Amino acid sequence: MELNSVVAQLNWRMATKNFDPDKKISDSEFELLLEALRLSPSSYGLQPWKFVVVKNPDVRVKLQAASYGQKQVGDASHLIVLCAKTSLGQADVDHYIQSTADVRGLKIEDLAGFKGMLSTFIGGKEKDVLQGWATKQVYIALGNLLTTCAISNIDTCPMEGFDSTAYNEILGLEKFGLSATLVCPVGYRLADAPEAKEKKVRFSKEELIITI
Repeated sequence: MELNSVVAQLNWRMATKNFDPDKKISDSEFELLLEALRLSPSSYGLQPWKFVVVKNPDVRVKLQAASYGQKQVGDASHLIVLCAKTSLGQADVDHYIQSTADVRGLKIEDLAGFKGMLSTFIGGKEKDVLQGWATKQVYIALGNLLTTCAISNIDTCPMEGFDSTAYNEILGLEKFGLSATLVCPVGYRLADAPEAKEKKVRFSKEELIITI
């Protein structure tokens, strides 16, 4: 896709509040969206996240209530909850180093320096600092999802407006060592969605970009 086409799609995208509940993303397209999430970049490549796809309609009703009644949680074709890991430790480093060795055909010893750096990074920070770092990483994955959806003519509504404690309880995230960070309904806008008629408000490049 040409860059100008990508920019056109970014102009097209909006935070969709009014989804068509009868229009569904195909299974094959949704699998590609999940693959885009999987391919999201993260600091050091550690991927301190998991993504929960909520298919159970009864659970979605509960999550809508925990989202202050926002209807897009229930109406969108699919609902993705982006979660940060709550306890990062040496096991996460070991798992990543082993995966790197397996994928790249290396020996663990070849990665000793990198492993030591990661171990120092993880081991030298308090739990709340690491969770704050992991939360920031989740926003990177969200951005990747939003852009992928936009260039695919799929609508999204990135959300911070929900009760994360309630989400954690409803989804049983504590047992997975996760905390709900962001919610993203994905699907297709209603043909007459009023927000589609509103002009996008963004500050000018002159105001936002500083060249040094």
